[in-house]
Amino acid sequence: METVLSALGKLNSGKRTRLVFVLCATTAAGLPAQTLTTLYSFAGTDGASPQVALVQGADGDLYGTTVEGGANDTCARPVPGCGTVFKITPSGTLTTLYSFGAQGGIQGKFPNGLVQAANGDFYGTTYDGGKGGNTIINRGTVFKITPSGTLTTLYSFCAQSGCTDGKSPAAGLVQATDGNFYGTTLFGGFGGHGTVFKITPSGALTTLYRFCSQGGICTDGFNPNAALVQAFNGDLYGTTLHGGDNGNYGTVFKITLGGTLTTLYSFCFSSVCSDGQYPNGVVQASNGDFYGTTSTAYPLDSGTIFKITPSGALTTLYTFCTQYPCVDGRFPYAQLVQATNGDLYGTTAAGGTMDDGTVFKITPNGALTTLYSFCSQSGCTDGAGPYGGLVQATNGNLYGTTIDGGGTSGFGTVFSLSVGLGPFVEPLPASGKMGAAARILGTNLTGASSGLVQVVTPGTTLSSNLPFRVVP
Repeated sequence: METVLSALGKLNSGKRTRLVFVLCATTAAGLPAQTLTTLYSFAGTDGASPQVALVQGADGDLYGTTVEGGANDTCARPVPGCGTVFKITPSGTLTTLYSFGAQGGIQGKFPNGLVQAANGDFYGTTYDGGKGGNTIINRGTVFKITPSGTLTTLYSFCAQSGCTDGKSPAAGLVQATDGNFYGTTLFGGFGGHGTVFKITPSGALTTLYRFCSQGGICTDGFNPNAALVQAFNGDLYGTTLHGGDNGNYGTVFKITLGGTLTTLYSFCFSSVCSDGQYPNGVVQASNGDFYGTTSTAYPLDSGTIFKITPSGALTTLYTFCTQYPCVDGRFPYAQLVQATNGDLYGTTAAGGTMDDGTVFKITPNGALTTLYSFCSQSGCTDGAGPYGGLVQATNGNLYGTTIDGGGTSGFGTVFSLSVGLGPFVEPLPASGKMGAAARILGTNLTGASSGLVQVVTPGTTLSSNLPFRVVP
């Protein structure tokens, strides 16, 4: 049972001060390590082919999308349906909240990932669909959906001549500390090379940057393909699939909330591209550095894991499949997640003992452990092809999806993986302006009585003289 506690902290000191609520509670022992449970197998009408990371909502349930399937068979795809939004309890009860494709796709088709906003609603993007006047323009959308499933299309891309506002977002959004959402489009902008945009919760969109606007070989990159992350310094960091100083192998960039972009790194630095090609987004770890993956790399084009500092110094931590068979995995297509033990976890879409993908753990210094190989069960009932990343829920377990396998339909699964980590508490949202309200999400917090409030300043950590008390 998930419990949400509410607290209000008001800080009036410098901008670098942040508020941390520490709830003191007993941590339960973790389950046996590396235990995978298939929670749900999709059948088609309830969704098919989930390929992005889940997000845990304030109610404790997990929310996600499928890129195919659903109740509206209006899309020319191998599987009927234009995708869904769903929620699933940590124990595996799934509810389809919305099926895309109604009225031919005016409200969008083929959704990407979700983010829960401070107001409790979820925001996301679709790769296709949308409305231009009274016609379907199939250029993608930004939408809002309530936890109960009421969807509102906030913006349809290609509203400007030549799609200078962007076209076909291929990743979800991030809500920054200013309350606005930030995202990318794969195409559109200047010459169809993609954009970075800002959109308010009510749907007012501003294009912040158009890639390859300098022409030439697009040294600033093009085709941004992954969700942005807001760093501790307030700037946004992301990747492009192509472009850069060394050809069309991708970049890591940072961009201010005002739209000033800096290219931090261009991949394929060496003649054999040992540093990787085609990056898939980054995540900032607690040590301040960013960690990410590339889809391919020398010698067998199976991908890498890298670390990059905020100033752009890149280190290749691990190269997948340096020799066949690729039991350690190949093709890490998703962003990583840092768990409560400080290690990073991720997936590969292929490789492993059956070449149907893996879940792995890697330390911040680069020691990799393959935790699970998919299709280890007869008929791939445990799933195959985990294209999306992972999320750690407050019960300590990791949750993810596969695009194939599971049950008799083979339309993908939702799974949980116990790696021996115990429950923890999480502030929602993770950041905010001075005076903002914060909720504390955790597992089995009913009956919790008190906890200290800590304020971390540039020079010290201050604790409250009295505990914050939880009242019925």
